[in-house]
Formats: sequence, C-alpha cells, structure tokens
Amino acid sequence: MSEDIIENGENTAENAAEGSERRHLTTVEHAELLLNQDADIRARINAGATLDEAVDPNNAKLGDLSSYGHPEQVQMRVAKRAMMLKDGIEPYPVHLDVTDTIESVRAKYDGKLNAGDETDDVVGIAGRVLFLRNAGGLCFVQLSAGDGTKIQGMISKREIGADSLKQFKQIVDLGDHLYIRGRVISSKTGELSVFATDWAIASKALQPLPALHKDLNEDTRTRKPYIGMIADENIRNMVRNRSKAVASLRRTFDDHDFIEVETPMLQTVHGGAAARPFTTHMNAFDLDLYLRIAPELFLKRCLVGGIDRVFEINRDFRNEGVDATHAPEFTMVEAYQAYGTYDTIGKLVKELVQKTAMDVFGSHKVTLLDGTEYDFGGEWKQISMYDSLSEALGEEIVPNGGPDSPGTSVEHLGAIADKLGVERDDVENHGKLVEHLWEHFYEDKLYEPTFVRDFPVETSPLVKGHRSKPGVVEKWDLYVRGFELATGYSELNDPIVQRERFVAQAKDALAGDEEACDIDEDFLEALGVGMPPAGGMGMGIDRLLIALTGATIRETITFPLVKPLAL
Repeated sequence: MSEDIIENGENTAENAAEGSERRHLTTVEHAELLLNQDADIRARINAGATLDEAVDPNNAKLGDLSSYGHPEQVQMRVAKRAMMLKDGIEPYPVHLDVTDTIESVRAKYDGKLNAGDETDDVVGIAGRVLFLRNAGGLCFVQLSAGDGTKIQGMISKREIGADSLKQFKQIVDLGDHLYIRGRVISSKTGELSVFATDWAIASKALQPLPALHKDLNEDTRTRKPYIGMIADENIRNMVRNRSKAVASLRRTFDDHDFIEVETPMLQTVHGGAAARPFTTHMNAFDLDLYLRIAPELFLKRCLVGGIDRVFEINRDFRNEGVDATHAPEFTMVEAYQAYGTYDTIGKLVKELVQKTAMDVFGSHKVTLLDGTEYDFGGEWKQISMYDSLSEALGEEIVPNGGPDSPGTSVEHLGAIADKLGVERDDVENHGKLVEHLWEHFYEDKLYEPTFVRDFPVETSPLVKGHRSKPGVVEKWDLYVRGFELATGYSELNDPIVQRERFVAQAKDALAGDEEACDIDEDFLEALGVGMPPAGGMGMGIDRLLIALTGATIRETITFPLVKPLAL
C-alpha cells in the first residue's frame, strides 16, 4: 500500500488552530473512500431517491473525513450517472452514429443561410457542451469541437417528445460530450444550428468546468493543461503550432537528405553536453543508468557507421534549475552532416528556423504574445565571443592556447569577475570565466538573431579546434530575443584529442563539477574506427516555440512537470 500522505492545507491549518489533530489517509484509503461514496449515491438512486436526495452537500456522513469527499457538484453528476444506469442509458457508450464534424458543417453552411432558413441535410455531430439554456419547450446547447469550432444545437419538445426533453434537462451538464442528430438550419436570430431529432450523452463529465468567461490562473494552466485546452484558444493553438513546427523541421531535413534515427534514453555513461543527469537503476542488470542529457555521442556513431546525414528529435532530461527557458524534461533536435562545418550547419539552422516560421505562421515576421512583431528574415548577425568581450571590457582577452601561449590568466579573469560582481563556479578555468564574463555583458541583450562564434576550448570538449585561433573551438551559439536557441559545431573527430578532452572533463568532475561529462570508452573506440569531418547542431524545440511565440517554456510544453500539491 502506498504511504503517500494526502493533506488539505486549509483544513490542517484550521485543525491546528483548534488544537486538534487531523486524521491522515493513504492514497488507497482516499480512493476507497471516494468509491464508497459513489456506491452510496448509486444505491440511493436505485432505491428511488431524487437527485437532490442522493447527495450529501457537506459530506456530513463522512464525519471527520468530510474534507476528503466529493464536492457537491461532483456528487450531483455522480448521481446523474447513476440515474442514467438505472434507466438503462449508457453514460459512456462505445459507439455513436457520428457522420459529420462540427468543422465540416460550419465550412459547408457558414454565410449561406439566412435567418430562419432550413435544409433537408441531416447530420450526426458530437462535441463538448460549453453553453446550456433550458427554456420551456425549447433548449439551446452550444457544442465545441476539439479545435474550438462551435455550433448550436436546438432540442425541441415538439421534435423529440416531452419525456426525452425532460431527460435532457435532467442529466445534461456543462462539460458533457453530447451527440445530436438532426437537420441543419439557421435559427430565427441567424445562428447556424442543428435541430435535433435524436440526442445522447457521449461521455458524462463528473468534474465541472471552470468559468469559461474568466482567464485561467497559472496554477490551473500548468497542473491541468487539459482544462486549458478546453478553455483557452492560445493553449490549443500552442499544441497545434508545436506539431506544425516539428513537422516542418522533419520536412526540411528530408529536403536535405537527412535520415531520422532513434538513440537510447537510458545510458551507461552520460555525455554529449555539460549537464547534471538524472540517475536510475535497472533491476534486470543490477545496473545504475543515466537518463539521456543529449543524443550527440550516439548520432556521431551513426556517422562512423556511414549514415552521413542524420538527425533525431528526442526527449532529454537534465537535473538542473527550472525557469522561463529551462525545464527538466524537454525536446531537442540534433543533426550531424558529414563533411560539413559549423558554417554549413549554421546555414542549415537558419533555414530550419525560417521555414518553421513560414510553415507555422505564414511569414518570417511573427507576432508574439505581447503583440510585438519579431523578424526572423534576412541575414543574421555574427559576432566573436572573444572580440565582443574585449570590446565590452576595454582590454584584449586572449584565448588560452596552451603552455606556449597561455592567454589571459585565470587570476586576471577572476579579478575582473569579482570587480563586476559576476558569479563564479567552484571549479573554474579560463574558458568558464570567459563565458561568464561574456554572459554578463551580452546574454540577455542580443535581441535580433545573432550567431556568437568561436568559444573557449575548455568549455567545449566535443568541438574541433579552430583552424587559425589557438585555444578557440569552432562553435557558435544562436541567440534570439536574449536567450540561446541553438548551438552548432565543427565536430571533433580526432580520437586522441577527444580522449584528452574527456580526461580533462573527468578531472573537473572529480573536483566537484557536476556538469562535467565522463569518459566514454565505447565512443572513443567508435571514433577510432573513423568518423568523417562533420558539422553538428542542437536546438531545443521548446525554445523554438518560445522564440516564435513569446511564451514561457511551461506554456510551450503540453504537459510540463510541476511539483505535486497535497490535497
């Protein structure tokens, strides 16, 4: 039995104030309490009780467990479900004769009927009840399709009979899925409608919907995104636009002859990025494993194997902070092109982003949630990390090119960081300090699309050294609206140098750097077989949606991870 504790914070506070101790239930005990309450309601209905008589508004019968019971509205809907079963009506039927969609009826008749016009076209439609008006012998119901398209249903005593109308008024609630069959007409007020000759509950909703005329609070949006999809057009659009964006990326990769593959989520060695991993344990092998932080090392194995253009759209997991642009579970696209460089892969990323904007929104200019426009078109700016940092500081910062050309010292960089109040890491080196200083001046200030090029070697263990700049690697980060959207490399394929980089990373890890990667001997062996020179890129799908819409990362993820609340 689960020993999870279910608590109601408000009641706990009240009891504490009164000096009493509240009884706790396990999750199983709580579930059984609700099942018993459902059974009691059904028993009362079967014994002849009315709907009002079947419910216990204050949960008085539960005594000191009253706060754990169903609210009155839920009890009433449970009672209606019981009444349907008593009358031989299935509240969750397997099949209904749905012959048309609300969208198709709208598309066929919108603007083509005058007020009061009737047709002989009989349709069978279904949708969620978002509005209900029971008035005398004629009831009106608004049905919504999943995409938010709505249509009116008219339920008439003259058409379906007094008993059926009485039953409709008694059991149909807001939020139910309802099926109606009837003729397409235009009401006297000109509202496109289906005049029902038959109706049925398609799915009885036991939980009431929130007030749809009010904005949802942030807690409901993130904890109950299915409610958000019903109530908020922006949330529905985000789900659809995310799907369009992913489809667009796949089309562009296909146009360039890339092959999509799948790589392991469970890995014996975490690598491919500087990030703190999640850990788990496999019982069958008695083996500790890591959840994937990036697919890079496996995609490069594909290059070794002769798949010269490869990509993956994948779920990754990083056990780090959560903010407007970071989530512990996220979706990323990575791609690798044999005989490419960070220049050629940069052109590909620009095309990927611009085509996605065009495919999703029909233009390189997109309108963000705050109403401002952002332009992904034209040529994109490029700057050097070292040159731009030197300009900001008013002194030249020189890369660490090794013993013969050590560059700007760690001590001097540290002194600059302290003077500027820049946060420093427990495990430091030249490259980390350079990046922290650069971020201090530029990270949230690069608004237009900008490639920041040529990074320190110490922070980029999987990147090939620059062709003409010692201590620098051929890497860019793409910044959009003040945050990093994508990264691209000329990929390191020398197994000896790669081993040196891995060893340096492993020493950082032993010194306390939780983001440093480990030594992956199998990957080094694969490089030893021979990987062609290549360009590679990685881009967060969630961040792409942030860039295109102005949303936060939680708003782009359909089901974001949130910390559970006690009941």
